[in-house]
Amino acid sequence: MKRKIALIGGGNIGGTIAFLMAMKEVYEIVILDLNEGLALGKALDIGQSLSVMKKQAKLVGTCNYKDIQDSDLVIITAGSLRKPGMSRDVLLNINSEIIKNVAKGVREYAPNAFVIIITNPLDAMVYAFLQYSNFSRKKVVGMAGVLDSARFNFFLSRELNISIKNVTSSILGEHGDTMVPCIKYTHINGIPLAELIDNGLIKNVNLEKVIKKTKFAGTEIVQLFNNASAFYAPATSTVAMAEAYLNNSHQIFICSVLLKSEYDLNDICIGVPIIIGKNGVKEIIKIDLSPTELELFTQSAKKITKLINTMKTLMRHV
Repeated sequence: MKRKIALIGGGNIGGTIAFLMAMKEVYEIVILDLNEGLALGKALDIGQSLSVMKKQAKLVGTCNYKDIQDSDLVIITAGSLRKPGMSRDVLLNINSEIIKNVAKGVREYAPNAFVIIITNPLDAMVYAFLQYSNFSRKKVVGMAGVLDSARFNFFLSRELNISIKNVTSSILGEHGDTMVPCIKYTHINGIPLAELIDNGLIKNVNLEKVIKKTKFAGTEIVQLFNNASAFYAPATSTVAMAEAYLNNSHQIFICSVLLKSEYDLNDICIGVPIIIGKNGVKEIIKIDLSPTELELFTQSAKKITKLINTMKTLMRHV
């Protein structure tokens, strides 16, 4: 089947996603960036690399929204980068205006697309896109818990000195400092981590250290890069979600979605487990949280709500 995807933003994340999707031989990949030369250059560079690997895909670089016409999938990375010392919240005012313009272009030229948003502060940007585009909440998600869980898996595998292939976890809530690692749903080769600790089979695990490193993993990379955000892990996380949609695989991911009474929350975008299939969000999954996790989730929701209220004020003045 000939599928077309559009990447709004041709920076490090957008370019990496384009390369990974080209490797999977998606029929057409459009890289859209206000810097037309950047978009054209990346399309040419990736396209030329495919001949070496004997892969086939059509790469288009552009600054014109008309070129995303009838895209099946739109991935939004456009936005100001988070600089050293800058919180995701500081990006709100800058990136909300960018999302407004992006939503207009996507609504006009790709009204039936499934949309994955990566732009930070992520939960607020998902909410903003929904408001500006009037898309169904089933067709818009934010790449949140997929990346956060991957980071937690990485740091936990290091702490335990075991293969990362054996570690699975779930991180709900804000894509930010109030994210909620669910230890109840963290497993080592299918065995609950808590059970291994209680039975003394795993010792010297410093969960607080792992959780802290996970929460500030993005900040650490920004500081190390000295003026850029992470891009390999966000890109691979997004590609996994994209494949689930394009292949109708009904996989479960933790993504930022708009809740309407689920988890006793309303009119808020926050990271929870969902099933992704050919029509977008097939189902929002309700899982039981421990009392501690529920309290942390509630606090995370309060922070996002405050951010969204700020967003609504901005919307009334633009």
